[in-house]
Amino acid sequence: RDFIASEAAGGIVLMIASALALAVSNSPLAPAYFAALHFETGPVIAPAHGAMTLHLWINDALMAVFFLLVGLEIKREFVGGRLASRAARRLPVIAAAAGMAVPALIYLAVTWETPGLARGWAIPAATDIAFAMGVLAILGRHAPPWLKLLLTTVAIVDDLGAVAIIAIAYTAHLDLVALAMAAGVLLVMAGLNRRGVTRVWPYLLLAVLLWVLVLRSGVHPTIAGVAAAMTIPSAMLPRLEHALNPWVAFGIVPLFGFANAGVALGGVSPDALLAPLPLGIVLGLLLGKQIGIFGGIWIAVRTRFAALPGGADWRQVHGMALLGGIGFTMSLFIGGLAFPGRPELADPVKIGVLAGSIVSALAGYLALRL
Repeated sequence: RDFIASEAAGGIVLMIASALALAVSNSPLAPAYFAALHFETGPVIAPAHGAMTLHLWINDALMAVFFLLVGLEIKREFVGGRLASRAARRLPVIAAAAGMAVPALIYLAVTWETPGLARGWAIPAATDIAFAMGVLAILGRHAPPWLKLLLTTVAIVDDLGAVAIIAIAYTAHLDLVALAMAAGVLLVMAGLNRRGVTRVWPYLLLAVLLWVLVLRSGVHPTIAGVAAAMTIPSAMLPRLEHALNPWVAFGIVPLFGFANAGVALGGVSPDALLAPLPLGIVLGLLLGKQIGIFGGIWIAVRTRFAALPGGADWRQVHGMALLGGIGFTMSLFIGGLAFPGRPELADPVKIGVLAGSIVSALAGYLALRL
């Protein structure tokens, strides 16, 4: 209950932070906003990245804490939660897998004629659980408990898929020495777990070292957060999760939204949405997610491979599938990794993610409200 409440409230704060970013980036404060994000604070942790900027600290360091929480949630669900049994995994795994595959295929179908855009196939494949839970909080009694729990579970499996995509698809050059040292740190953390160490600080100190080594290795450093979470003893999971939740929900995620949702809309016409990149993202989120999630659940239930939760209504399942199209945080995050060295594509990615997520949110809200 605490998790759902904090995710819902955090989602509303995320909406406010993102709206503020859009307002600031289209006001006289825009030059100061963008200059602050690229202000070099130092130090140089990884030569490939150069001096750390405020934007890098948010996207590469603070978001590693976000992914640490994601990893803790994934581990808890698999150890003793809603994904602990094979039967319980069937419906959310099928829904999440189909809900990632169909948006990617739609994106590729729209962008295949434009060279260089295929790397963005994973942008519409993600779901932002905080934003979606914020919409469910606004819906109140129109969103029954089973729907919230199913959406949460699907989004957690979705996050696991997103982590795998970031690790595999968006890792170009590897420093094998740093990667081997990172693996050694992980083994030490796993050894502490096996020896029954239940103090938090040794794991957190080693997690910081792991983050540095992963950053230097060429793998995206947020993967360090998920990897570290897998070594945390099960007895510590609830305590650490409850400690991190408020900081992530009300601090890190809204800050990420404020730093990444800002896009100058001056001179941008509605026709800009019809360009292949933003159109592929919008259609992937709006059509791909609802077709994938709803279609995956429908096929699983019709073939009796999995069962709907008690009291479930197919119209509500469709509304939930629409809310799955709110890609926002994860889509913006993957969009920042998809096109390195091509800053001219940053704004079209943001426009597509914002438009697709907002329309999906409104459509899901109306479907459940009416």
